[in-house]
Amino acid sequence: MLDISWLFGHAKTNFIHHPNTITLTANSGTKTSLADLVKEVTPPCRLNPLLANGHLQTFWTATKEAGPPIHYKRKVFESTHSVYPGHFAVDIVVPSGSPEDKTLPERTTYISDEEFDNIGSEDTTPVLICLHGLTGGSHEAYLRYVIARVAPAGWEALVVNSRGCAMSKITTPHLFNSRATWDLRQTVKWLRITFPNRPLYAVGFSLGANILTNYLGEEGIDCELKAAAVVSNPWNLELCHHAIMRTYLGREVYSVAMGKNMMRLYESQKDVLIQHPHVDAEKVKACKYLYEFDRVVQAPTWGYPTESAYHRDSSCVDALTAVRIPFLGLNAEDDPISTYEAIPWEEFKANPYTVLVTTNWGGHLSWFQTGGDRWFAAPVADFFHKMQDDIDLTASATELVNANGKKEDARKHPVWDPTHRRLIVPLT
Repeated sequence: MLDISWLFGHAKTNFIHHPNTITLTANSGTKTSLADLVKEVTPPCRLNPLLANGHLQTFWTATKEAGPPIHYKRKVFESTHSVYPGHFAVDIVVPSGSPEDKTLPERTTYISDEEFDNIGSEDTTPVLICLHGLTGGSHEAYLRYVIARVAPAGWEALVVNSRGCAMSKITTPHLFNSRATWDLRQTVKWLRITFPNRPLYAVGFSLGANILTNYLGEEGIDCELKAAAVVSNPWNLELCHHAIMRTYLGREVYSVAMGKNMMRLYESQKDVLIQHPHVDAEKVKACKYLYEFDRVVQAPTWGYPTESAYHRDSSCVDALTAVRIPFLGLNAEDDPISTYEAIPWEEFKANPYTVLVTTNWGGHLSWFQTGGDRWFAAPVADFFHKMQDDIDLTASATELVNANGKKEDARKHPVWDPTHRRLIVPLT
């Protein structure tokens, strides 16, 4: 029978997870599984029927819709990492606007030293940490849709901008890296010290989703976050690259567009980047596709021999198996960038701390509904609200289980270590 459900905007939703996901204890004392909780907070996916496939959905992001107006105060942190010094910018959500600063994205100004020194609190207000996609920043509409759903409920929120993004300036010849979790880690440590009683949550989008998942895998059972969600995660960057380059649209539209975005970022940071001995300005100038930029800038500045080695090493697909907090993944199966074949179906089934929600339609960071809203913001925000408002997080964290519902394997050998990658870098 011909399926015409798309004419009514009806997308199909699937839930992929371990047969026995972790048990969560509600404030009332009742028990629920992580899978049941995710199913409860995920509304039917109803999209704009005029944007009837992943390409149209993704192309629509280029319309630069206004999105919810979110205001920020920026703090520039100095990195404490032992190998990768420098600076990175964190944009903190504030309730109202400030005088415009032309050196920063719209609705963003710097926080004063006095304001920052007095920012600490002993309260229990929940905090949402956001990580944006490739070359994006706190100004991105997709990110603001989620913030707009939690801030009115009394949540605090902030965005960790990747180095060089959102009109921030790098001070060492390195841009962000797909597995560079260290600025996020430093931000979480600062939050824990500054707000010792606040529960912390995090959401990542596209490349930021990859970084967040890597961070969660590295932290494992010691993770300070209460729950996390990722949207349009590419999961396996090498597989995504090959899938994109296989088609004309992928190669000449998506890869070229992402390559141009990286080139614009390079030009804005060129004076510092060309100080790296392995950056050849003429080779960079000749780049057209994203992988070419990774080949001549990202790989050599981070110590990788090829862009393929960089893609393999920085992919978060293995880190997913080490996640030990409630975790929601959200992907569209027709996403032309974070492609179907890169989705780690079996890893989700193997890890009871994780649930994957897929829709057969939605594109990349899109899921546009009639009227312009983005569907994904509802299940993501409602997941966090449910965890914060209804779940006893302390009681729910008392028992760690592995894929068989038993305590973590105490064997020394052989043990699967998903975070022991080939580029050996200290986490701090």
